[in-house]
Amino acid sequence: MKTLKINEKDNVAVMLDGELRGHKIALTDIKEGQDIIKYGYSIGHAVCDIKKGEHVHTHNIKTNLSGTVEYTYNPIHHELPAQPKRTFMGYVRENGSVGIRNEIWIVNTVGCVNKTSEMLAREANIKYGGECDGIFNFVHPFGCSQLGDDQKTTQAVLKGLVNHPNAAGVLVLGLGCENNNIPVFREVLGEINENRVKFMSAQEYEDEIEQGLKLIGELVEYSKQFKRHSCDISELVIGLKCGGSDGFSGLTANPLIGRVSDKLIASGASTILTEVPEMFGAETILMNRCKNEAVFEKTVHLINDFKDYFIRHNQVVYENPSPGNKKGGITTLEDKSLGCVQKSGSADVADVIQIGESVKNKGLNLLTGPGNDIVAVTNLTASGCNMILFSTGRGTPVGAPVPTVKIATNTPLAERKPHWIDFNAGPAIDGENLSDELMEYIISLANGEKTNNEKNGYREISIFKDGVVL
Repeated sequence: MKTLKINEKDNVAVMLDGELRGHKIALTDIKEGQDIIKYGYSIGHAVCDIKKGEHVHTHNIKTNLSGTVEYTYNPIHHELPAQPKRTFMGYVRENGSVGIRNEIWIVNTVGCVNKTSEMLAREANIKYGGECDGIFNFVHPFGCSQLGDDQKTTQAVLKGLVNHPNAAGVLVLGLGCENNNIPVFREVLGEINENRVKFMSAQEYEDEIEQGLKLIGELVEYSKQFKRHSCDISELVIGLKCGGSDGFSGLTANPLIGRVSDKLIASGASTILTEVPEMFGAETILMNRCKNEAVFEKTVHLINDFKDYFIRHNQVVYENPSPGNKKGGITTLEDKSLGCVQKSGSADVADVIQIGESVKNKGLNLLTGPGNDIVAVTNLTASGCNMILFSTGRGTPVGAPVPTVKIATNTPLAERKPHWIDFNAGPAIDGENLSDELMEYIISLANGEKTNNEKNGYREISIFKDGVVL
């Protein structure tokens, strides 16, 4: 049996073949109550004596995490190696932001017009599809019957979509009687370019499809002024995400994403890491990399506010990982989180942002929000990510409104699901450094090459909800 010991401090190794690929095996006898060490950190403790060579998993490990934690700032900073100047062919918008697609988006103010937006997107692509990079709509169930922060979150996400640089033009589609009606939402949007953003309340028109197609036609004409130009790689904003993880996620794809994130940041670009519950147990790694004490305090609030969210709903803070994660070899939340934060590389944490906020400080940003795949990719899109690097060990077809790069943690998955997977990180288990290869792929995508989620039409959104629906 082939195994991998990740860190010299570890008392478990990862099995690389057989039925339990990705699972852990004891490297020595482990006494009841003794910590299980992986990645050089504790991932829980033994609930019984474990013999050398035994399978180490949910039947004999329990998390060490409980309650809230007091944090201290112990700064650790890493100098990133300089990178060669890189460019890509992007679309420079009138406000100076840069997109990598020239699409028309239909953004619904309320779920009641979901089917209308689907019909409009279908008819508009027949009529105008060849004149831009496509017309796309994104359905969701909210925008009415919401109160307080829930409505504000919905508006923040929709505002982020309206302002996204991958959209050359946007049709804001409303019904007319919803809480988040167009006059209300226009106030949220603030100043907008009337040529780029059009508004339509379906109740106001005898034939809303005819009127919608007319407005989309105007947006398509507007989009034609934008041509690809050489742009510095520093203009890119890249989201970092994992889903359907397995025991190889923290060994291959996530560290690879982390190395590429460092390269991007060293080139002046920005990356965004989200999935706050999947930082629990590894959050001090990120806290100690905060660029200063102010960002450290924001990161402490990021973590504790999300723990309070669980507590408010009488839920166990550390009820994670998922059944699929466990089947793939991930045992405790510490195990999952230590693998998850590998995506952040070694760069300083430049800032912490809220749902719907865009990057203000270039570099590595932490974004609040849950680990749920569709919610997380929606939040990353709403914060302006041009594309998302999404590692997966179990496989998932889910896609964001932006190019969503599925990176397989293992070669069997890449071979079995080529219509889902865009990049195979499996060879990294044998020591291959794929960071230059992945960087080249990112540039090709920024230049216009399509990901599988784009080719297959997997473009979903889901808006985070934490309150009452009327």
